[in-house]
Amino acid sequence: MLTRAQRARGQSKSVIVLAQLPPGRWATVVGTAPEAPAAVASRLAQLGFRSTAQVDVIRRAPLGDPTIYRVQDTELCLRRREAQLIVVVPEPDQ
Repeated sequence: MLTRAQRARGQSKSVIVLAQLPPGRWATVVGTAPEAPAAVASRLAQLGFRSTAQVDVIRRAPLGDPTIYRVQDTELCLRRREAQLIVVVPEPDQ
């Protein structure tokens, strides 16, 4: 089943959630997952996780949670449960 964001972009194969992106990679935000509570989706947008924003995965904690992301010029730390609510399109390796 495709999410609303996947249908909007028409890229069902390449759309993933931010939590799946490994460190050192970057992606473009598509939006939030449909199951995200409105308050959480709003807060993520306020932090910079808006459609078309570029996100870099900087590093993960030793046990895998939390992860530091760079959005625009700001580094933010998110738990996996929040990163699973952000839908992204990974950029190809260069």
